[in-house]
Amino acid sequence: MASHGRAQHLHGRTAETAALRQVTKSIRSGTSHVLVLRGEAGVGKTALLNLLRGEGDGLRCVQVSGVESDMELAYAGLQQLCAPLMDHLEDLAPPQRDALDVAFGRGVGPPPERFLVGLAVLSLLAAAVHDQPLLCVVDDAQWLDQVSLQTLGFVARRLVAEPVAMVFAARTEGAETLAGLPELRVHGLSDADARTLLDQAMIGVVDPNVRDRVVAETRGNPLALLEAPRTYSAAELAGGFGPLSATGSPNRIEESYVRRIQALPDATRQLLLLAAAEPVGDSALFLRAAARLGIAVDALSPAESAGVIEFGPRMRFHHPLIRAAAYRAADLADRRKIHAALAAATDADSDPDRRAWHAANSVAGTDDSVAAELEDSASRAQSRGGIAAAANFLERAAVLTSDPDLRGSRALAAAEAKRDSADSASAYELLTIAELAPLPELQRARAVRLRAQMEFVSSRAGDSGAPRVGETAAGLLEAAKRMEDIDEFASRESYLEAFAALMYAGRLGQPGALVDAADTARTALTRTSDLPRAVDLFFRGVIERVTGGARAGVEHLRTALDAMCQLAEASPGEILRWLVPAFPILQESAAHELWDEDVVDRLSAAIVRQARTAGALAGLPQALVYRAGLHVLLGELSTATTLIAEADSITAATAPNGPVRYYSLVITAWRGDPVAAMRLIDAASSDAEARGEGRLLGLTGYATAVLYNGLSRYEEAFSAAREVCEYEDLGFYSWALHELVDAAAHIGELAAAQRAISHIEERAGASGTPWGLGAMASARALLADNDDADQLFTEALDHLCRSRVMVHQARTHLAYGEWLRRVNRRGDARRHLNVAHEMFTRMGAQAFAERTRRELIAVGDKVRKQPVASGDQLTAQEAQIARLAADGLTNQEIGAQLFISVHTVEWHLRKVFVKLGITSRRSLRTLTWSD
Repeated sequence: MASHGRAQHLHGRTAETAALRQVTKSIRSGTSHVLVLRGEAGVGKTALLNLLRGEGDGLRCVQVSGVESDMELAYAGLQQLCAPLMDHLEDLAPPQRDALDVAFGRGVGPPPERFLVGLAVLSLLAAAVHDQPLLCVVDDAQWLDQVSLQTLGFVARRLVAEPVAMVFAARTEGAETLAGLPELRVHGLSDADARTLLDQAMIGVVDPNVRDRVVAETRGNPLALLEAPRTYSAAELAGGFGPLSATGSPNRIEESYVRRIQALPDATRQLLLLAAAEPVGDSALFLRAAARLGIAVDALSPAESAGVIEFGPRMRFHHPLIRAAAYRAADLADRRKIHAALAAATDADSDPDRRAWHAANSVAGTDDSVAAELEDSASRAQSRGGIAAAANFLERAAVLTSDPDLRGSRALAAAEAKRDSADSASAYELLTIAELAPLPELQRARAVRLRAQMEFVSSRAGDSGAPRVGETAAGLLEAAKRMEDIDEFASRESYLEAFAALMYAGRLGQPGALVDAADTARTALTRTSDLPRAVDLFFRGVIERVTGGARAGVEHLRTALDAMCQLAEASPGEILRWLVPAFPILQESAAHELWDEDVVDRLSAAIVRQARTAGALAGLPQALVYRAGLHVLLGELSTATTLIAEADSITAATAPNGPVRYYSLVITAWRGDPVAAMRLIDAASSDAEARGEGRLLGLTGYATAVLYNGLSRYEEAFSAAREVCEYEDLGFYSWALHELVDAAAHIGELAAAQRAISHIEERAGASGTPWGLGAMASARALLADNDDADQLFTEALDHLCRSRVMVHQARTHLAYGEWLRRVNRRGDARRHLNVAHEMFTRMGAQAFAERTRRELIAVGDKVRKQPVASGDQLTAQEAQIARLAADGLTNQEIGAQLFISVHTVEWHLRKVFVKLGITSRRSLRTLTWSD
């Protein structure tokens, strides 16, 4: 590497340099840019970041480097990155400002949710670009604490209209949270460039044959090449007479640094270890700790002269690998001594978490006093960094605890916290420790339940080695039984979780397993006749429905869901506990069994609202999908798509292998593109078979039937629907029955259609709701003779027009129009078909719109091209922002609700105004939004 003035020239990095220049070009032009540099240690990522900073004239630059020893301290990396920008803190909305204050230890309060912190950081970056574009550089991202990395990944995915660049450098393995962001792979240099760089690094002459061997062994790794003069002896380089290592791995590079450090005086090595163990680089803390060690700071001079470290207001190693080498070069006793000095030098009032952490690393074996201190620190850490921070302290506390009983309890608490913070690997390890301890009965039951809960989540995510979905119910049932006499409420929750697991297993689970589980749970009901809580009534209703058939449990389910709606609106904070995996599927299925879209609307709206308000990391994606289901029923496919996309973007920042979004299949089927739909359906079917998720397999059959009925491919629709209806998937079984009746009526499978109608009558007939009664009448009409069909279609539309379920209403208009055409009432047919065509077109249900258009042509109607309605030209997110603006929300309120910056809201609204030909927000309120 040669230097020319301020700019650096890097050999063989033409493509990488061009990519980095595009970064600065983008933000200078007012748009954001995100890039992740990936490569092995020493390949030149840090040099490329230095080059990027050198190109940053006129840009404001903030930076942070991950430090391996600091990975457990929540928000440590984020705090360092944001520290230079905190003068803009007052520009943030109060909830965001408070979240950052608590996360960074500047204030006190309840632990901030990570997405609220993420939104606050996004707003902080946006506020900092008023004067000049902002460049955020993150080196060694794989060593950032997980909460900081997830927050930065969240922010990076939401940069749109801000002149902000985020450039990460990470090892080939690690920093998985950044997966999916734009990525540039950094490889070793070509042989020619490697030879040039090696020649420049050599002080003397190197034998050409040896040079070629060094180039080959280093695989073009620039740092290994630059370290060659120190790595190889003069004899080796002069003629190859000494033994050369067979590898040029990053470990060898680090070993060369270790040898350089070991050659320094003992006092110098101690100070280097001190600087390496204190990742913030705080010189004042460094000096206090050095004084406690009795080492004069002048002892650092040899390291400065050797180009290892730079002493200033911040301690800075010249390369991240030197820091790692300084720490690893020391023996364990020296590390403990250094951490003890840092613990003593750290102010317990201003930074209690870091003080406790250094104390934990200073002890050998177990230490109950330090373990107790860590346990106390866990609650403080949670108030700052959330559950992930608490989990790390609890984990370390468990390791340091000598008493077996107490160690088991702490390990269980740590395992639960690790699970909640999405660190399943650590959670499993800690749970194993807890299970081996002599736990009290309640904690033993909690451990059984926790293992089953984690296995359920792993199975739905398709993790390697995870059990099939239905197999996880056994542990949940065991925990429920154990807790019946100890914790009744937790017992019922565990029973409901078991029901959910068995519902997901569906047709791929053990036959009768769900009924058997409900029969077992029924004994818990006999213990008390007083069921005052909504969840108790719900528990009874689910058991009665599962064991008693289609008409059973209706009263208790309706009362329970009404009570849940009232509770959600009166005490919104209580509903977050419903975001565990069991409740959404059970609530939604129960509301569908009751044919009550209003309950789905009220509950899903309340849960999404509360999840957004709290920034609930784990629960918001499923809350959004829950809400998307309501919009599918209302025929608002664009809104449903937007919600699912938002859920996917959140999951990408936390759990890249999240479960299949059920409604994405249904939406694609309604859209009517057979290639896109079947690609998604086939992939979901394979996933379902692999993890034993029979409910998903049933849903793929239902989606296939919807798709083929829309395409008028009735034989294929009938085959798919008949297969779905072989098993009763609560929640959408009745929908599959409708698809079967529609297809069967077109191909003359009247016996099968009649059996399906009898099942619909049994279910919808007991509902008493406009949706249920309308669905029942429309199904009967499809098989009725001409004398009764007209009356049944009219009755169906009378009911459905009092509901908001547009998809069934549109399908009934279509079926009525088809029947009217067959009986040669062309004028009446034309009227209903035109209504259906307009509804399907507005929904974006292309196949059903085309099926309707063919019927219109058959009755002699000239099908007019539908005019573009307000909002149809908009993207899904533009339409969502426009609706919120039309409702009177400010840009800041819209940004907070959608987890995007105010700049992005403004950017989208400018595009909305241009597309709609309007000039003000007031004009938005005059438009009618169909979705």
